[in-house]
Amino acid sequence: MRRKEFSMTEEAEITSFLQEMTFGFLGTVDKEGWSRVTPLNFVYDGACFYFHGSLAGEKMKHLAHDPRVSFTVAKEYAIIPSYFTDPKLACPASAYFKSVMVRGRVEKVDDLPEKARVFTLFMEKLQPEGGYAPIVPTDSDYAGQLKAVALLRIVPEDISAKFKFGQNVKEPSFSQIITGLEQRDQVLDPKTIDLMKQYCPVRSEQID
Repeated sequence: MRRKEFSMTEEAEITSFLQEMTFGFLGTVDKEGWSRVTPLNFVYDGACFYFHGSLAGEKMKHLAHDPRVSFTVAKEYAIIPSYFTDPKLACPASAYFKSVMVRGRVEKVDDLPEKARVFTLFMEKLQPEGGYAPIVPTDSDYAGQLKAVALLRIVPEDISAKFKFGQNVKEPSFSQIITGLEQRDQVLDPKTIDLMKQYCPVRSEQID
């Protein structure tokens, strides 16, 4: 059962997270009913998810059989050890994360201007420093490449998000977790504290 306190419905926050992330996991099913999960780079333009690959291969065979897919993007921010809040029991151990889950259908994109637009989005995400000529289908150096690569879009039928940052944790455990993160001070611990305070404003006001 999905816990409602972890559900994220703010479209702007979901989109911001998807713009930050560079890869996700595509779920497909073959004609024998076997599932496959493929990690791949993606972009999201606010309406559809896009990924690319070769024109042949197992993934393409799956999609030809059944265009229905799942797609998941997730980022773990912090492992929360049990001893942050309980010196004996393992039960409080947890992880704080963001995840977005998509269910939809895949369509092949053949229109060259559309391909150029989407591959520009890929480059802006994966190579933001530039260093390449603009991707346009009228450029002879790009035209053949655009035709040769498969570009596919996932048209979402359902998008759900789960952002877990202690929304279900009560005091004094909430404060103890923040203290534990401050003392541990790993790379994402300060960001985790900020997100805990963002998604649990009532408890963060009690701390401050």
